[in-house]
Amino acid sequence: MFKARHITTLIALSMLSLTSYAGPEKIYKWVDSKGETHYGHTIPPEFADRDRFEIDKTGRIIKKTNILNAEERAASRVTEAKQQEEAEKERDRTLRDKSLLNTYSNVKEIDLARARNLQQIDARAAVAHKQLGNANDAYEVLKNRADTFEKAGKPIPAYLREDLNDAQINAENLTKEYAKLNSEKSALEERYDDDKARYKLLTGK
Repeated sequence: MFKARHITTLIALSMLSLTSYAGPEKIYKWVDSKGETHYGHTIPPEFADRDRFEIDKTGRIIKKTNILNAEERAASRVTEAKQQEEAEKERDRTLRDKSLLNTYSNVKEIDLARARNLQQIDARAAVAHKQLGNANDAYEVLKNRADTFEKAGKPIPAYLREDLNDAQINAENLTKEYAKLNSEKSALEERYDDDKARYKLLTGK
């Protein structure tokens, strides 16, 4: 059976050789969905998703190309994305290490830089906290006025409703700003902790 198959292969290759142009050309071998083997100088579009072999004129396989199915392609894309992500992390880590070594001469300099930056945030947070307190006080004053009208069974004037709404929005925005500054401070502290630990690891200091 093997001998007959080999003879069939040689006959097919001989026919391809006779119909080919002068000079070396690639010869492909592939199997269709029915299990039938085909040979040709090009892969027909309907078989583009099939594994194929590149062979020489004696029928010897010189290259195999595996075509991934949809699930395998999806898995491959996930793997490539993870590899790219890891490569980017490694690149960022290298740049960060270089920056640390070029910026600081010792651990004390990191502590000083940390203190300076935290002082700036604390100053901004103090201002934001005071503004928030004033905004809340203003809102309470307007709210009490509106409550007075409601208790008296009178409609709240349009100007007072507008002022009350503006005061509420202002207080909410300042609350968000104050929370943002606190988050910024926490992130800064964490970054300097990481920088300090990394610097010690890199330098042994």
